Amino acid sequence: MLPTRALFLFLFSGLFGGCRQQAEQLTAKQIFKYNQPEALSSLDPAFARNQANIWATTQLFNGLVELDADLKPSPAIARAWEVSPDGLKYTFHLRRDVYFHDSPVFPGGDGRRVVAADFEYSFKRLLHPQTASTGSWVFKGKVLENAKGIVSDTCFKTLNDSTLNIYLKEPFVSFLQILSMPYCFVVPQEASEKYGKDFREHPVGTGPFVFKLWDEGNAIVLHKNPRYWKKDKAGKRLPYLDAVQISFINDRKMEFLTFQQQKLDFLSGIRGSSKDLILNKDGTLQAEFSNKFNLQKVPYLNTEYIGFQLDAQNLSNSNVAIQDKRVRQALNFALNKKELVVYYRNNLGIPGHAGMVPPSLPSFDAREVGGYAYNPEKARQLLTAAGYNREKPLRITLNTVAEHKELAEFMQKKWSEVGVLAEINISQAAAHQEAVDNGRSEFFMKSWFGDYPDAENFLALFYSRNFSPAGPNKTHFKNARFDALYEKVKLEQNLAKRYALYREMDKIVVEECPVIVLFYDEVIMLTQKNIVGLKADPMNTLRLESVRKI
Repeated sequence: MLPTRALFLFLFSGLFGGCRQQAEQLTAKQIFKYNQPEALSSLDPAFARNQANIWATTQLFNGLVELDADLKPSPAIARAWEVSPDGLKYTFHLRRDVYFHDSPVFPGGDGRRVVAADFEYSFKRLLHPQTASTGSWVFKGKVLENAKGIVSDTCFKTLNDSTLNIYLKEPFVSFLQILSMPYCFVVPQEASEKYGKDFREHPVGTGPFVFKLWDEGNAIVLHKNPRYWKKDKAGKRLPYLDAVQISFINDRKMEFLTFQQQKLDFLSGIRGSSKDLILNKDGTLQAEFSNKFNLQKVPYLNTEYIGFQLDAQNLSNSNVAIQDKRVRQALNFALNKKELVVYYRNNLGIPGHAGMVPPSLPSFDAREVGGYAYNPEKARQLLTAAGYNREKPLRITLNTVAEHKELAEFMQKKWSEVGVLAEINISQAAAHQEAVDNGRSEFFMKSWFGDYPDAENFLALFYSRNFSPAGPNKTHFKNARFDALYEKVKLEQNLAKRYALYREMDKIVVEECPVIVLFYDEVIMLTQKNIVGLKADPMNTLRLESVRKI
């Protein structure tokens, strides 16, 4: 582990070639500093499963496509593409001016040009059991398979240096969005094979920044890529920044203090007691901070919900009441979600008054997919119809984690007002996750963050073939009409028709109520006043290639 002074000198020696006149030179250089409170386990895109890994790898690598400001697939290393009329073949045409970072793995240390075979290698590497990637699911079940259900050797085919074909076993309308994920970033075979498992700390990519140092637990240092292939509208080569420094302060209060001292350039998210320190109840910055920082807030690709386990097979003590749709609906009507968002989250989030699909997606339509607004009288009527009253009260147990204890107590209170006696069971996060995944938690708080920006990703939680633990259907919801629509929408190429099918599916989820949608989260970003070009988006992406400091 490097001492702090040595780390500081390392960061800047590569930028300036020495220490002479260092103070003057520092003022002319742009160093972007951000903190990563959650653990960062790898700089290999094959393991970009959490925000920490995703943010870092996004600075180092690129893929065939990326998402634009509207979350639509746009060209990246692939300058253009075509999809066959049957939706089974994707043909990508690559740029000829993209180079891997300079690295000792290449002859003479000079990064070579990216070719189609690099993507074929990267995708097959993602699927190879020896890689043990957490992202193999992005291709499994989607690309061409042989008679045994194993991914075919011919599903990725290089035609020439600039042309790549990908073959699917059946149409999948969100495939381009999936290809924008960090899992699908291109890596050079030379580096992957030389470093093996250690590629995690020796990344070689094509991105706007080049890896320089990882002092685990202390800092990561990235330097500007002088050969980056992107340019701004004026023709100036990106990025503007000279370096990026990532720190690892895991205490949120210390993180905010460091930000206040202008030793960090941005913060993402406000948690715990910090929300009352920083934000007013209406979600605006408190007066003492409004002139110091910039605040951005946009709808997040994240839905917070309570799930009902509808399959009693793995439950030790099944509550018959939960199998009654009227009870599930009553518990939904009993919650004042607007009050929850305003008073317990300082107005961070949008009350869950529609379906599972969040407002950040273009198919969202609250008028067509109406959910459950606060209606305690309706809740009491449904409970009475289901056979529950003061003499025979409904008893339930809500399973959650310590982080959500305050929200759980609020809901406990609202349910008591309609005659429901709710207990709260707090578990460690890992134990809670394991119980939910394996169907042993009957009534549980969870969230779903979209892996890619399409409603299909949220509706996959209710497809009967996706039962957990292998799939995301944690409630074990099963509905024949929903399944038929889910299978139909995978084949629908017309955007308007697909969105209509999504809304029809979401209406079934609302009616059957396997979940209570609490709220749709929002991305919140604080930046120093001198930061320009950093935009919050529904994926909470950290893209620094166009950021500058003024």
